[in-house]
Amino acid sequence: MNAAEPKSFLRPGKLFLLVLLGLFVYFGALVVFVPAGWVWHQASAYVPLPPQIQVRQVAGRVWDGAAGVVIAGFPVRVQWQLGWPSIMTLEQPVKVSVSSLQSSISGDIVLGWPENARVNARGKIAVAEFEELIRRSGGAMIEGDVSIDHLALEWADERIARADGLARWAGGRVSWPMGDQTGRADFPPMKANLDTTDGGLALVIAEQAGSGPAADANILWNGMMELRVYKRMIDLADQPWPDSASPDDVVFRVRQPLLPGAR
Repeated sequence: MNAAEPKSFLRPGKLFLLVLLGLFVYFGALVVFVPAGWVWHQASAYVPLPPQIQVRQVAGRVWDGAAGVVIAGFPVRVQWQLGWPSIMTLEQPVKVSVSSLQSSISGDIVLGWPENARVNARGKIAVAEFEELIRRSGGAMIEGDVSIDHLALEWADERIARADGLARWAGGRVSWPMGDQTGRADFPPMKANLDTTDGGLALVIAEQAGSGPAADANILWNGMMELRVYKRMIDLADQPWPDSASPDDVVFRVRQPLLPGAR
C-alpha cells in the first residue's frame, strides 16, 4: 500500500482564516496607532456638518483623541476613547467628554449599525458662560450652575427617537429684560424634564417642590423652538398680574430658531 500523501499546511480554509486575521490586526493597528488628525483631514470633506459647528483642531489617535470644536460661536474641547466593538450586535462603544472653560458633560455613546446611536450622559453647565447668547436672544439670566442629573438619547432614522433627561438648578437671582429696564427676582430651586414628542423634543421647567409647569419649550426637528411661559412663572417671580388668571394660563408665547440660521 502507498503511504498517504501529507496534507498541505496552507489549505484554502486555513489560508482564508489567516488572511482574515491579518486584516483584523491591520485595521486594529490603524485604529490604535494612526493619528486622528490625519484621518480627519482625509475624511472631513465627506462629513457634512451644520454651519454652527466647526472642527478647528484634532489631536491624539483614532482610539483615544481630542478635538477643538466651535459650536454656535462657543469653543469646546471634545475627548473620546473607543471601547472594544461588539461583532455580535454590530455596536461600537465610545466614552466622550465635552468641556469648555467652566462647563462639562461626559458619558457613553454606543454607535450601532446602520446609523443608530444611544447616549447616556451627565454634567454641569455654568450659565454665566452663555450670558451673551442669552442676552441676545432676549432670555432670562440665572445665577449659578445647572446640573444635568441624567440625559439619555437614542438616534435612529436620522432623528432623535427617544429622549429622557433631568436637570436641576439650586435657585437664586434671575434677571430678564423689561423694555428699557431689567427685571429681577429670587427664585426657588427649579428643575427641567426632557422628553420626546411626535414633532421633536419637549422641555418642561417647574419648581422642584411645586406642581405644574412654569414654562415649557418644544424643540422641533427643523431647529425651531416654541416657548410658552405660564402664570405660575409670574407668581414665582412675585410680579403683578390680574387675579383672574390661573397658574396654568399661558401669559407669553414665542417661536424662534434654537440656533442662528435654523428656519
